[in-house]
Amino acid sequence: MTRSAVLRSLRTIVPDTVIEQHEVRDIFASQPDVGRLAQRIIGASFNGSGIDTRHTVIEELSSTASTDATLFFDRESGLLQSPGTAARNDVYIREASRLFVEVARSALDADPDIVAADVTHVITASCTGFHAPGPEYEIVRGLGLSDSVQRYHLGFMGCYASLPALRAASQFCAADPDAVVLVVSVELCTVHLRSSEDPDLIVANSLFADGAAAGIVTARDLPTPVPAVRLDGFHTAIAAEGEKDMAWTIGDHGFEMILSTKVPQIIGETIIGAIRPLYAREGELAAAFDEGRVGERVEHWAIHPGGRSILDRVQERLQLSDAQLHPARETLRENGNMSSATVLFVIKRILDDGAADGSRVAAMAFGPGLTAESALMTVTTGVS
Repeated sequence: MTRSAVLRSLRTIVPDTVIEQHEVRDIFASQPDVGRLAQRIIGASFNGSGIDTRHTVIEELSSTASTDATLFFDRESGLLQSPGTAARNDVYIREASRLFVEVARSALDADPDIVAADVTHVITASCTGFHAPGPEYEIVRGLGLSDSVQRYHLGFMGCYASLPALRAASQFCAADPDAVVLVVSVELCTVHLRSSEDPDLIVANSLFADGAAAGIVTARDLPTPVPAVRLDGFHTAIAAEGEKDMAWTIGDHGFEMILSTKVPQIIGETIIGAIRPLYAREGELAAAFDEGRVGERVEHWAIHPGGRSILDRVQERLQLSDAQLHPARETLRENGNMSSATVLFVIKRILDDGAADGSRVAAMAFGPGLTAESALMTVTTGVS
């Protein structure tokens, strides 16, 4: 019988620079091109975000920074700058390349049974910058992996990209039981922040942050039990009515996120139909889902915290407890929305909090399209 793939040795990294939400709010609200209405929207968006702190590669945004850099923010004048897309992408190339290698190495170092020579595939995900050779190449060279390692990059998919990356990894393992797949996501959303009176961009400015995550996916029978999740199944759905409400385009002064205030409502209206097929394969779990009791049967919920209102709507529609949403809300509060890396942060928090062996995890992430990616997992720690 073919063994299911597991995600193990999950590790996360955030940049050293911490920004306090109230300080960034005041910076954006004080810009000379921002009128009173926009100032009120900025206040409401930042104050209601559910975020206390975020991390960024832009050192000058921190009130305690010692840097003289002024590419993004001139602290002496208090003015946000508007660098071009090329300048922003240069920052991405420099900082993301470092983080991709660092977090991938951390995942490998954390695994007691896997070494660099075992890696057969590398899958990277990022939507906040471009370069070639890309991050999957940087990881192979930076970690001294074999040149023959198969490399794949999922680019510009948005916040849900880590779940297709995990699905692809599990499919590689189904095709080759000896496969060892390194899955790595790095997002530097803050390199695209800019002053604006546009409500969608204001919401984006209030939410997005930088972070990196990596894990190892394999179906090998390894000797050492470690906190992990078995990848049981995946499902993709599209809420086409939200296509124009969540999008990611390239402008002259950075990438521009469209994240309208309609997104939580659309997710609330479509989520039941979007994820029902995933549960339909699960017998008693399917019955619990149809009866509105899925929260009683699936203990842990790794919901991508696209924003506080999205988590509120998911919790309401699926009748989940505050405890079940706690990992997602805490990830949002401490780190903000790190695009595709965020759901991996939530899964890691669930494992770090001591999820019991055999307990189930439901993962969900949303992105442009409006696309809803979902997955079912089972905690497998080897400890009863």
